[in-house]
Amino acid sequence: MFRPKLPTMPQPTRTVTPPAVVEPTTITPGTPAPPPASTAPAPSRPAVQLTPGTALALVGGGTAVVLVVGAVLVSMLLAVAITAASLAICALVIRSLVNTQHRR
Repeated sequence: MFRPKLPTMPQPTRTVTPPAVVEPTTITPGTPAPPPASTAPAPSRPAVQLTPGTALALVGGGTAVVLVVGAVLVSMLLAVAITAASLAICALVIRSLVNTQHRR
């Protein structure tokens, strides 16, 4: 009842034939494809120019992102620290309650 039942491998009922061998076919060269027609080069785009206002906006946006991400990370760290402190206090209270019951 408590012993596991191991499945038995079924015996093959017929002979197994090896897979068929596939012969490679020969490739006959045909007429070569004509070379592609030369295309005109794409017009080059003008380089991006940063104006002082755009640079200031980029710096301000980057600073805002860094501050927001930093505030989120600090708040998460603070939440973990508060949780750990409250668990430590709960553990001390429970330990003192158990110790006072053993003394009685």
